[in-house]
Amino acid sequence: MSTREISIVNLNIGIDESVKQRTTPILENEIEGIEVEHVALVGGQSLVDRSRKGYRLVYLFVKGRGEAIAESNHYEIVPETILLPNAIEGIRITAATDDNLHYLKISCKLTAQDLKELDALPKDNTQKVYYAKFSDCQSYVEPIKSPNTVSRTILSNEYIPRIAMGTVQTKGPDEVGAHEHPMLEQIFLGLSKNNCTVYADEAQTNFPPYSVLHIPLGSRHSVSVDKDKTLYYVWMDFFLEHV
Repeated sequence: MSTREISIVNLNIGIDESVKQRTTPILENEIEGIEVEHVALVGGQSLVDRSRKGYRLVYLFVKGRGEAIAESNHYEIVPETILLPNAIEGIRITAATDDNLHYLKISCKLTAQDLKELDALPKDNTQKVYYAKFSDCQSYVEPIKSPNTVSRTILSNEYIPRIAMGTVQTKGPDEVGAHEHPMLEQIFLGLSKNNCTVYADEAQTNFPPYSVLHIPLGSRHSVSVDKDKTLYYVWMDFFLEHV
């Protein structure tokens, strides 16, 4: 059986000041129903995003500062912040005047079953804006991670059916032990200072900061980090459609 490669994209965090905003699709057609875009805004620039029928949006802010406004409510944007507009139809995102802003916009297509389950979730979770700084989110532990590892759930599946996200952070030497989950697709986003190695079956890749990779579906995968280096990334779980 041929080795499946780990698809990885390094985000272009340099900005041409003459290009006020840039939206770049990444990992296209890797996961059915999931669209990932890297959005970059020059300092002081803003854009308005509108909701799409049949989709839910997730914003992961990774570099730079700014502000988001939804229904007259203001949300501070700093690195390592998550925001879901949920049922809000429009949101304005503005980069700080003295800083360039980088974030991932993840568009999640809802199936007919997802829409039914969405109706059954708490209304506060699905109708109002969800906003959190990663550092404020609930921590958890797992047997495949060392006691030195800090893991946090930044988005439970109580907001968008079949989708959950979290962070993993540790210093080397350390590892996230080998495991597999054939019931879901998974994307990793490298955060500031992340410098580790990801393995999936026979494949492996360096995983630098501000990069995004896709774990091959069903592969046995793990992550290692060398002495004095940092492992710090977001995992995103996209469970396969209900059967």
